[in-house]
Amino acid sequence: MAVETCASCGGPLPARDGRRGRGAVYCSAACRQRAYRERQDGGGGLEELIESVGRQAGALVPRPASALYTGVTELSASVARLRRIARVAQETLGSGDHSVTEIHVTEDGGSGSSDSVTHSPVTESDEPALCEPQLDKTSFDETAFAALTESHRREIRAHCYRMTGSYDDAEDLVQETFLRAWRARDGYQGRASARTWLYRIATNACLDFQRRTARRPQHYEPLPGMDHGPGEPPARITWLQPCPDVELPDGAAEARETVELVLLAALQHLPAPQRAALVLRDLLGLTAAETAQALDTSVASVNSALQRARPALRAHLPASRTDWTATPPTDAQRATLQRYMAAAERLDFDAMAGLLAEDVTLTMPPNPFWFTGREALLAFLRPSLDPASPMFFGHWRHLPARANGQLAAGGYVRRPGTNVYRAQVLDVLRFDAAGRIAEVTSFEPHLFPAFGLPLRR
Repeated sequence: MAVETCASCGGPLPARDGRRGRGAVYCSAACRQRAYRERQDGGGGLEELIESVGRQAGALVPRPASALYTGVTELSASVARLRRIARVAQETLGSGDHSVTEIHVTEDGGSGSSDSVTHSPVTESDEPALCEPQLDKTSFDETAFAALTESHRREIRAHCYRMTGSYDDAEDLVQETFLRAWRARDGYQGRASARTWLYRIATNACLDFQRRTARRPQHYEPLPGMDHGPGEPPARITWLQPCPDVELPDGAAEARETVELVLLAALQHLPAPQRAALVLRDLLGLTAAETAQALDTSVASVNSALQRARPALRAHLPASRTDWTATPPTDAQRATLQRYMAAAERLDFDAMAGLLAEDVTLTMPPNPFWFTGREALLAFLRPSLDPASPMFFGHWRHLPARANGQLAAGGYVRRPGTNVYRAQVLDVLRFDAAGRIAEVTSFEPHLFPAFGLPLRR
């Protein structure tokens, strides 16, 4: 019988004494805390983090299963931190390739020379097809298939996310896509790239999902006795969810603005076939023929759908592109995020008020609360941040995060009479040209683990 060892120090685990259920993975509270700190701070600088990744990978053993699971989880967290460091370094260097062609969209849906909805990514002809795992009739076993699908998982998930606006639904649809692909593997003839083949299956899975759910955006309704502010009620998309930056594909083919929350929300207003045509053609850069093949329709039908979809999409986007396009966060915006988190932790109402734009908006999908304008939002927040108020919510702590190319903050609250900070809300922030917070989209906390955030602090 294998001896179970501590996932942190390698020492023996305490005897289970006949107890059922999941066993301990750490030998003591000290080891548990040490592992937690290592997950949070990487154990030191960049060199130490890289060394830690090597040690964690070398320490993996297949048994016991609980130790393997913990080891893989910690290794994954370390790699994610390393990737975030590399991303920040790349943004600081500012060496990204932005030489991409713009999509030309005019009011009538035809071609134009400016005011594009977004940037067009590279097309399939630009991708390094020879680097892609190749499938043929002799290599269609589980291992080859898993290698192929895993190499495309991130971009297929991003595609399903654009189509649905929901991280949870996208995760389910990726699994459905790969299951459908496995079942249809004998029908793959190799005339198109495996990437295009998978996109076609994923698109059909998304369209089937849309037909089953028949979801439509609504508008927020006024709540009795609540001052929502002077603005018009924003669109209410109850299924809208954020996506961690670390899980989005890299490269010019996945332009930052194609997953920005404002664009995702606008896409949800389009009928599913039009949405699919626009996503495939304009956001992914497939040719008209490839898009028609993916949708089992004609090129003329694709062009017709695009002529309707482009102006309809523009109608649901802010008038100025600078009001919604996600650009790499600036130092000033990062400083504002830090002040935002610090003000909440100090319960400093005045400091928080100074960070908000006059026309700030707040929505909380799927909840019915919404506010337009600083005064209305502050009137809502004031009682919950005042310890003397009977509506005082509790004390706050925050951790920074990145969602959909935007800065975000994971908020933890310690309710009165308790001593544990529990995950409460993920605030995704958008800033105006002056660096103030112009929009807050607050999401429920069940997705914290996807962002590498613990559920308790």
